[in-house]
Amino acid sequence: MDTIAVVLEKPEHLALSRLDLSPPGPEDVVVDVEWSGISTGTERLLWSGRMPPFPGLGYPLVPGYEAAGRVVSAGADAGLSVGDRVFVPGAHCFSGVRSLFGGAAARLVVPAARALHVADDLRERAVLMALAATAHHAIVKAGRQPDLIVGHGVLGRLLARLVLAQGGEAPTVWECNPERAGGGDGYPVVDPAEDPRRDYRAICDVSGDSTLLDTLIGRLAAGGEVVLAGFYSEPLSFAFPPAFMREARIRIAAEWQRSDLLAVRDLVGDCKLRLDGLITHCCDASEAADAYRTAFTDPHCLKMILNWSAC
Repeated sequence: MDTIAVVLEKPEHLALSRLDLSPPGPEDVVVDVEWSGISTGTERLLWSGRMPPFPGLGYPLVPGYEAAGRVVSAGADAGLSVGDRVFVPGAHCFSGVRSLFGGAAARLVVPAARALHVADDLRERAVLMALAATAHHAIVKAGRQPDLIVGHGVLGRLLARLVLAQGGEAPTVWECNPERAGGGDGYPVVDPAEDPRRDYRAICDVSGDSTLLDTLIGRLAAGGEVVLAGFYSEPLSFAFPPAFMREARIRIAAEWQRSDLLAVRDLVGDCKLRLDGLITHCCDASEAADAYRTAFTDPHCLKMILNWSAC
């Protein structure tokens, strides 16, 4: 088999290419992708060439870790059925390119254990499962719900929605960009310059801004914690005395786990977590080059997805 895939040939040079696929085994499924998402965090760094050295990273590569589609073939031991709609967090099934991520393609071959069966009516919103799982993992690792979230992109919004879905008090969300200040649903979105509070117990930063740490520590209550849930391309540092005086804790939330995916799927299925209103742009996969540029440069674009139906 082969497929059409987005290939990042080098920084800021992207093309659609036909690639050979690995043959599926008895525990694999073949998925025809309907939609894939574009990440404005890690994929922006890959596209711009600013991604720090990372195991398995290199060009050319197939980006993407947010794909949703239908199972069109299932191995005897796969445990999924033809026709199931699944979320796929990337794949390693291509020849001739790196596939550290590997989700932006018309067809994927993946172990069934890596695919997540989702409700049929979730449709394109299924691409958001990775970000929802990332938000869930950040809260789980912190051990407490954040009362301040920094950044009102898709991840920040999902964090706030998760806090409310789990019965927590509405967190404050910081956002400096007025284009993204709207859309707070049950929680306040404020400019940090207009927020006088300096007693936050748990701050979750999803901004990816490596210069913010001193500011965030200065807003903590004694014994408070900053959870770094974004992806940072530059080294982070902080002044020791303010952190010492607050006995502050700094925690890094790494990649989500399977348990996070299952948890958010249950919350979505129980109508406790909404995924609507987060996808703002959709382009045909044939327009991938323009779509990636829009995703990374247009402040009105919260989430860009590619439609692979024509491929």
